[in-house]
Amino acid sequence: MANDRMTFGSKLGVILATVGCAVGLGSIWRFPYMLGASGGAAFLLVYIFFMVFVGMPVMLTEFFIGRYSRSNAVGSFKKLAPGTSWKWLGYLGVLAAFLILSYYSVISGWTLEYVWQSVSGNLYADTSSEDTFKEGFVSFSSSTFRPILWTAIFVGLTHAVISFGVEKGIERASKIMMPLLFLILLVMCVRSVTLPNAMEGVEYLFKPDFSKLDSNIILNALGQAFFSLSLGMGALITYSSYFGKETDMRDTVWQVTLINTLVAILAGVMIFPAAFSFHIAPTEGASLVFITLPRVFENLPLSTLWSIVFYVLLAMAALTSTISLHEVATAYVNEEFNVSRKKAAYLVSLGVFAVGVLCSLSFGILKDYTIAGMTIFDTLDYLTAKIMLPISGVFICLFVGTRIDKKVLRNELTNQGTLKFRLFGAYVFFMKYVAPIAIAIVFLNELGLLRWITG
Repeated sequence: MANDRMTFGSKLGVILATVGCAVGLGSIWRFPYMLGASGGAAFLLVYIFFMVFVGMPVMLTEFFIGRYSRSNAVGSFKKLAPGTSWKWLGYLGVLAAFLILSYYSVISGWTLEYVWQSVSGNLYADTSSEDTFKEGFVSFSSSTFRPILWTAIFVGLTHAVISFGVEKGIERASKIMMPLLFLILLVMCVRSVTLPNAMEGVEYLFKPDFSKLDSNIILNALGQAFFSLSLGMGALITYSSYFGKETDMRDTVWQVTLINTLVAILAGVMIFPAAFSFHIAPTEGASLVFITLPRVFENLPLSTLWSIVFYVLLAMAALTSTISLHEVATAYVNEEFNVSRKKAAYLVSLGVFAVGVLCSLSFGILKDYTIAGMTIFDTLDYLTAKIMLPISGVFICLFVGTRIDKKVLRNELTNQGTLKFRLFGAYVFFMKYVAPIAIAIVFLNELGLLRWITG
């Protein structure tokens, strides 16, 4: 294996960078509205269960692939299974990361627009109508120039971090952004729980009502656990290829999962007490942060300040994710085509921006151009989240569970025998049987095929 590959410079860097890879809009944006639409605390408990028993073993598997091969997502499978066709799994991960980054950059750009609207005071300039925030969001997202400008700026910010490399770029940015993200999140949580009637929201978040659970909610919790850890898109494989040989990957898995879950819970603490305090339904869905929350902030003293703080938080969470997605594609171009890292980063950034423009315009002038009834943005979201990532997750588990020599696997996970792994047999069983079946069930459910199969 390559001995001169760049690595993260410290244990703290490993943790913060990997947490940044997992923590993003999925934890602060998607998780709260999923929880709100799925009955609150009961969903949370099922989500945590799946994080531990499915998410963590799959994460450890991706860590093994990356650190053992010390290569990009495609190169990893070439080294682990030379002369076979398994490299298609690496290509799938790189393509998924590239496509997700393209439309994710559009949403991320929206967060910058709302930072600007908050700073300039325009967000609350006209609140004469209850639909003001909805009309403002629709008007902005469907316009031509402004969303593309913010997309370009966000791609530029991501590119700037990536171009500095692993230690001076990704690790340094993570050491700054992740503590700041936690600080802002805690401040927002304290403000939320001190509002009148806030305890109703806290109770909704932490007092389970299992009568609300059904098979669909359970499967949604499994899907959210899988996707919130950035599994199946090559990001964890790429990041773990920068781990030092002394890194305890199992400890890293625990720490990343714990912090990621804590961030998701804190996001709920930030949002639900505030929503209940102002009698706003917690089931607003994906529009929660761009339409519903401005209505919440409007009712607070210093509403502009709280709005600025929240959207800065959202933008930073988005940036930690776009950095990891960009690195997947950049490392692939850099290593597989033997071009410089800076050139690879430029090529990826230009490609991402080009696809991002199409995604942005699909809310406006290209909204009538559809694929199977879906806009360009929705098509890429559906293709990646509901098809590519589950397929990648299933076959990554099967690859390690059936293709890798168990002695090699044990040696790598125990740092050549210096660490104990008493549950190694259970872990292998999970990889061969439990995790692939669980992910496959989510896959079939997302496609609407599970009910058809089960009659």
